[in-house]
Amino acid sequence: MTRKNGAAAVAEPADTGAEAVRGALEGVASHLHPKVSWELDDHPVPTGREEVWRFTPVHRLEDLLTSPATGVELDCALRLPEGVTAGFVEGDAVRAAAVEPPADRTSAIAAANAGRARLVTVPADLELDEPVELDFTGTGVDRPAYQQTIIGVGAGARARILLRFEGSARIADKIDVRVGAGARVDLVTLQDWAPDAVHVAQSSLLVGRDATVRTVQASLGGAVTRMLERASYEGAGGELEQFGLYFVDSGRHVEHRLFVDHNQPLSRSNIDYRGALQDEGSLGVWVGDVLIRKQAEGISTYEANKNLLLTAGARAESIPNLEIATGRIEGAGHSSTTGRFDDEQLFYLRSRGIPEDEARRLVVQGFFVEIVRRIGIPEVAERLMAAVQRQLDAIAPDWGAPE
Repeated sequence: MTRKNGAAAVAEPADTGAEAVRGALEGVASHLHPKVSWELDDHPVPTGREEVWRFTPVHRLEDLLTSPATGVELDCALRLPEGVTAGFVEGDAVRAAAVEPPADRTSAIAAANAGRARLVTVPADLELDEPVELDFTGTGVDRPAYQQTIIGVGAGARARILLRFEGSARIADKIDVRVGAGARVDLVTLQDWAPDAVHVAQSSLLVGRDATVRTVQASLGGAVTRMLERASYEGAGGELEQFGLYFVDSGRHVEHRLFVDHNQPLSRSNIDYRGALQDEGSLGVWVGDVLIRKQAEGISTYEANKNLLLTAGARAESIPNLEIATGRIEGAGHSSTTGRFDDEQLFYLRSRGIPEDEARRLVVQGFFVEIVRRIGIPEVAERLMAAVQRQLDAIAPDWGAPE
């Protein structure tokens, strides 16, 4: 078992550090968070040797990186509570409504080729009892799909928003979510794709002053999934919790790259992602990066990632990062753990007459239940655990722990 655990040391930046922070404010790129731009030419076709692409199987994304002009949109079924509106915006209105420009090649292609963006609006001060649901369904992988979705939640609103992806597709996607001052939002994304699906997406979140946002990202299907998840703050006092779970098997690739930009004082973030991996050639990638700017005094942040290896041959890459430009913070830390089954847990269950195969299933369920319970949304928890159970049901009876 390998472990990394600790909090980064903090200090007042030297002149070069201050210059780096000012550069970031002006949009200058770093190796961890490249420059954002609406111009496709600002995002060269990756070779796979770049830092932000080095784990990604770019050879499996060729049509989503070279921008064929013809594509399709996914089917979308909307369930909108009373008061919530939906429509489409095009051209300059898309850029005006979005949180930020594209941050990588595939999201730039999505913006360039989608032609329009779906806009969902929750008005200010509206408190919803029912969730806003967007169910996206792919109908095949023969043609690439391009899509943009923009969600705006007004100041003081209360909302739960569920995005679900299923079926078969090869899609480049861009998602923007704006949360107004004092709003409380639960944002859940469930990727329950068919085994042949490919989904590469950028999800950008803007947390308003004194807003509270909780996100859940679940990747439980598909052949290749690459999620670029970015968050920043519009005002002081914003709070962000990000939970994630992923199940990787049968040679699949699942990659979550998180970037939290603490650009406002007194902001908070807490990240907890967990993955279970099995089968030869399967790869789970989690890269977390928290940037604490010089002006972000009094902030608190922690990022954690845990991976459970179910069989020999599966691999996990877990890389937490902290970039700190001020010592005047409440706290900042990170942890990463990758290992196999807990032998003591298995022994305990087997000593009570539970067969080994069932004992392993219970251990995996417990691994995920611990985080699902923290979500606090019963209907979402039920959906997630049902999806996890489907994954467990597909495990071969002779599965075993890595040697």
